[in-house]
Amino acid sequence: MGRPRTNDDTVKEHLIASATEMFATRPRESVTIRALAAAAGTATAAVYSLFGGKDGLVAEVRNRAVAGLYQELSSVAVSDDPLADIYALAVAYRRWGREHRHLYMVLFGGVQSFDPSGEVGAGDPVRPLIDTIDRALSASLLSGGATSIALSLWVTLHGLLTLELAGALDTATAETAFGSAIPAALRGWAA
Repeated sequence: MGRPRTNDDTVKEHLIASATEMFATRPRESVTIRALAAAAGTATAAVYSLFGGKDGLVAEVRNRAVAGLYQELSSVAVSDDPLADIYALAVAYRRWGREHRHLYMVLFGGVQSFDPSGEVGAGDPVRPLIDTIDRALSASLLSGGATSIALSLWVTLHGLLTLELAGALDTATAETAFGSAIPAALRGWAA
């Protein structure tokens, strides 16, 4: 059993929830410590005492988004078919983004900078995709660089999901687009 929740834990969770929504729906620069504290029903001092300031709160929200997406993608079962596994990862990515709209927008809507040439760490959400692409490359099912393939798949997924979350695609159109775009992107990298 974990330790009992304290008032600080409750305030911390309220601040994280408020920050997640605000960072997902407003430009980061417009989100003030005063606004964050007011939305969470606490004093500005709580942001400093619990997170060291706005940057610490931003980091906590981002870390939760990264951990949540990584957990979702890491839970996808591995089969003998790496291409089916890549599609399953795409389904999991879309599901997580739809279920965690604000965390998704925080992660990919400006607070997080994406560097496709950066190192992929063990807990990086792209790790399961890179590993699966490597399996497909080893099986001669795909041809190209793993990072380039991952980036092209992410651009496709992100574009579709962002349009869906913005309401630009209704559910039926999003389902159809998703069902055809991911296999098409994979065909483009076929060996």
